Amino acid sequence: KMSNQLEKQENELLYDVSLIGLTMDREMLYDRINLRVDIMMDQGLLEEVEGLYNRGIRDCQSIQAIGYKEIYDYFEGRVSLEEAVSQLKTNSRRYAKRQLTWFRNKMDVTWFDVTDGEKTSEILRYIEGKLQLKSNNSK
Repeated sequence: KMSNQLEKQENELLYDVSLIGLTMDREMLYDRINLRVDIMMDQGLLEEVEGLYNRGIRDCQSIQAIGYKEIYDYFEGRVSLEEAVSQLKTNSRRYAKRQLTWFRNKMDVTWFDVTDGEKTSEILRYIEGKLQLKSNNSK
């Protein structure tokens, strides 16, 4: 089928690359995402969005980004701040899940589980092996 051929061409890479993906236990990943949202709030996300909101910026595409749209809902009075932050965490986790799904389905990725944090030497050995292989093939 022509559509299958086009899809295959779209997924082919122009260069000889090795893709490495880092993953971890889903619960740990979600905990880290939640913590990251808390840090963003502590570092001024609310004030940043408030500044945009007070300047009347409403229809900008960037306002639809995760983080902005949830806090905008708070300033519009649609949700409490607690609900906005909770929704921001949920949307961030869903986005991470979509990213992982996309990479798993569309790309030839070598995945390393970094849940235990002890994979650095294994990852470096893998990269060194790939570089050595490419170096030998180019001679």
